[in-house]
Amino acid sequence: MTNPVIDLLLTRRSVSANSLGEPGPSAAELELSLRAASRVPDHKKLVPWRFLLFQGEARAAFGKVLAEVCAAEESDPGAFRLENEAKRFLRAPLVIAVISRVVKNPAAPEWEQVLSAGASCQNLVLAATALGYGVQWITEWCGYSEGVRKALSLADNERVAGFIYIGTAKEKPDERERPSLADIVAPWRP
Repeated sequence: MTNPVIDLLLTRRSVSANSLGEPGPSAAELELSLRAASRVPDHKKLVPWRFLLFQGEARAAFGKVLAEVCAAEESDPGAFRLENEAKRFLRAPLVIAVISRVVKNPAAPEWEQVLSAGASCQNLVLAATALGYGVQWITEWCGYSEGVRKALSLADNERVAGFIYIGTAKEKPDERERPSLADIVAPWRP
């Protein structure tokens, strides 16, 4: 039996951000992808995630911020590293920061809300992949940096769930080995 959704799930591959190029998604494709990213399990309808878009000149402008933060937080990053940080978001035509936003609610534990943000990342990856784009979900150092948190104006209850790089794959990625189900599945026994 052929099912396009199952086929997508079984063949999806991350494409390295360094292997992405133009074009990126159109405005309509971006909206569709974001709508898909917002249709995830969300206990108590708290919407524990939001999206920050980096497109066009915003990518280079934020790259300058990344280089400044790196220079401030690292003891001696060197010119090569700082140049790479300045170009970090230029690797793809679109970078989306998915921000996990925990809302205090005794009926929806923090862990469930963080998982919902992760599900949002995955739906975004799947939607963009289904539209024919290459995608990579990564955090790297900037996902954990206090200086980057400030530059993104994150509230105390927010953190980066991931940066989703989206563009056109320059080449098809090789398949990689996957875990054997026999190694990761077992029946529960009392």
